[in-house]
Amino acid sequence: MRAYNGQLSDNQPIRRNQAEKQKQLRDLKETLAAMKPQTAQALRESVQRRIRELETELRAATRQSEARAAEKQQQSGQRPSSPNGSPRRPRRAYEPR
Repeated sequence: MRAYNGQLSDNQPIRRNQAEKQKQLRDLKETLAAMKPQTAQALRESVQRRIRELETELRAATRQSEARAAEKQQQSGQRPSSPNGSPRRPRRAYEPR
């Protein structure tokens, strides 16, 4: 079958959320532990490499989420300011007509 215009190819990385990455990391560690001594060294190295990649991705995601949480907490303690950074002027008192 031919691809139509704008179709994504199968050569796209699979996007996984953090829970799926943690599950994949657990599975890969179990696979590495279950490998027999006669398993090909290249296969063992590729599994170890993928484990390292997943661990770094999860650490980076944790750091980003912590930074976002700290930023939100810091912003919630401050009063909102105008877009140019100067403090907001007080509102006029309501005067009924």
